[in-house]
Amino acid sequence: MTELAHEDRLKKLAQLREAGLDPYPSRGVRGVPIAEVLSGAGTREAPGPLCGKKVVVSGRMLLLRDFGKLVFLPLRDQTSSVQVGLQKQKLEEWWPKRKLLDGGDWIAVEAEVGHSQKGEVTLWADSVELLAKSVAPPPEKWHGMVDKELRYRRRYVDLWTGEGVQQVFEARSRILSTIREVLREEGYLEVETPTLHPIAGGAAARPFITHHNALDADFYLRIAPELYLKRLLVGGLERVYEVSRNFRNEGLSQRHNPEFTMLELYEAHADYRRMMELVERLFERCAMAANGTTKVRFRGGEYDLKAPFQRLRYTELFERANGFAFDDHARTKRRAEELGISHCDDPWKLMNEVFEATVEGSLAGPVFVVDYPMQICPLAKCSKDDPRIAERFEVYLASMELGNAFSELNDPAEQARRFEEQVATKDPEAPGEVDWDYVQALEYGMPPAGGLGVGVDRLVMVLTNQDSIRDVLLFPAMKPDRAESEELLLRGKARKLEEELAVVRAKLDKLKAVAT
Repeated sequence: MTELAHEDRLKKLAQLREAGLDPYPSRGVRGVPIAEVLSGAGTREAPGPLCGKKVVVSGRMLLLRDFGKLVFLPLRDQTSSVQVGLQKQKLEEWWPKRKLLDGGDWIAVEAEVGHSQKGEVTLWADSVELLAKSVAPPPEKWHGMVDKELRYRRRYVDLWTGEGVQQVFEARSRILSTIREVLREEGYLEVETPTLHPIAGGAAARPFITHHNALDADFYLRIAPELYLKRLLVGGLERVYEVSRNFRNEGLSQRHNPEFTMLELYEAHADYRRMMELVERLFERCAMAANGTTKVRFRGGEYDLKAPFQRLRYTELFERANGFAFDDHARTKRRAEELGISHCDDPWKLMNEVFEATVEGSLAGPVFVVDYPMQICPLAKCSKDDPRIAERFEVYLASMELGNAFSELNDPAEQARRFEEQVATKDPEAPGEVDWDYVQALEYGMPPAGGLGVGVDRLVMVLTNQDSIRDVLLFPAMKPDRAESEELLLRGKARKLEEELAVVRAKLDKLKAVAT
């Protein structure tokens, strides 16, 4: 933002007020959606039903091309954009005020639907009303913001200047609506569980900690809603789900944001095989909702989300990639050293890090990686055929994990034992204490169940072909920009001083008038 352009707009703002015009009226004008106008305008050769009719439209003017007696400007609302034509002969009294308008201003126009000499749909204005003055100049040449970090910080600008940005978030909304629609069809009940947890459980992650003054107790922003949702199965709600905001105090990357959206669901009398069927249905329907096809392009590849997905065993993938069995800890340690992984003391956690380093890159998908080692699945049931294996899967596409599911452990004694083992590791990503209340809930009896968690942000990334999670979050986490904050603070102080000076000048003018 150039200071000169900003100052020029502030002067226009003052001139509007001096002329008795309110640059920020309390009520706007809800006009006809521009997309509807375009669909009814037809062409100059074949006019549509709205051609020649008067309509009222409102939106943000993107540019202003002034030819003296004729002005053209694109006007954009959430649905589309259209060219507006202003003619001096039709707006004689208003005409001088056009100089007080700028690109970025919100306006409403009453206009006749028509076409320009070049055949472009054009709304020929009979009146113009300013709805909100923009004092911050838009990005240069209206090609959007080039600086990616600035795009994320000022998403409110990126949405109307960036190519296709708004469409990504419209697709995200359709995806979320489709998830709810599918689960409603499946008989699931949407519920809400606490965001503040007394124990950070349900996943392995570093939590955010906060303090509740009235209770004088520390709480954790939830890392997962799992243990509360399974308490509801104990209570007799047999199919439940939650679309929740979860929080993990970890690093930022193309796949990770400390605040993110998860779908978690639990179904009584189901297992992880039923969860695979549900994932296939969800992904297929969401792809259709986002793009009208099950085929998607993502990170240079093309994938088909039509069921069924491939199924591959974790243990076999590990052995194929590394040349030895998953539970050979000595060779796993040597392999980890070869890969530069040396910060992990837990042999099972180390095994999984070796898996991620050697296998994940080959998982094009969509594919279910099934039957994980039991030691890394503290909330899952063991296989009847092999107690070393848990009934768990993760679903991958383009080497990125999109979801995780179990046949849920419902034996209270076994769950307590595993919780105690977790706490004993003193792993900062493991719970610091046993959740005895959850164990007690299991003692009342939880039916056999399947559970599923899907990373909604990652699913949206895939279905909208966005390379970074930041591109599908309206306001991703950012490091505070101290310089920008200080600049805005100084600008606010300067504006306040200008207002105080204007009051003093007005009083002086009154005194002069009395004196004369």
